[in-house]
Amino acid sequence: MQEFNLLLLLPLLLGLTACGSLKNSSAMKPSQTAQKFSLERKKVLSADYLLFLPEGYGAEATKRWPLILFLHGAGERGDNIWLVAKHGVPKIDTQQTSFPFIVAAPQCPPKKIWSNDLLLALLDEVETKYAVDTQRVYLTGLSMGGYGTWSLGLSRPERFAAIAPICGGGELITPLLANKSDLVRLPVWAFHGAKDPTVPLAESERMVNYMKMIGGKEVKLTVYPEAKHDSWTQTYANPELFTWFLQHSR
Repeated sequence: MQEFNLLLLLPLLLGLTACGSLKNSSAMKPSQTAQKFSLERKKVLSADYLLFLPEGYGAEATKRWPLILFLHGAGERGDNIWLVAKHGVPKIDTQQTSFPFIVAAPQCPPKKIWSNDLLLALLDEVETKYAVDTQRVYLTGLSMGGYGTWSLGLSRPERFAAIAPICGGGELITPLLANKSDLVRLPVWAFHGAKDPTVPLAESERMVNYMKMIGGKEVKLTVYPEAKHDSWTQTYANPELFTWFLQHSR
């Protein structure tokens, strides 16, 4: 008799279990709604920078000069602006009074990386304050500054006549989001050491290959077979780079 009662109760028990499962499932199902968040914050953009004005600057009131925006590497971050002159274009400035460019070389704060917003604000300031030929603005940097050059140059290609990233790399999403018609017209000359243990050569190769793939009209990579991370000393010591810059105008 007991077995018979259990058989009669089994369907009822299974039904109750199923109902409980459905109720629990329904209770656990998330309710998704669209929400909006808004917060206004004051953002202050500021940076110390070295400025070089070429010999003869100001002698002719109407003359406009080409500008190089130089981005240093991670080792020159800090609050001592003269660290920026340790390598690259600012180092050349101190040795060559006949250097034919205005040079703006900002310093990145400690523990930070280059910010495109900051660099564009600085570029606007320099172009407004000084006699800059806005059709001949060039961008270059080394190591962390090479990454900054790829990032800023490929996200805002319409601002530069040519860029020269050294031992850097970048994210392919940057050129994907840029205006392609401006991007393919941007001349790029990248440099890297084949034996670089800090930033692999593949970083520059990947960016250069992508630029060529999308139809970049003038994109090239110079590889120094024996160079390690320091591929900037021989690059900036080569006057051909600066001659190449001056051959390009937006």
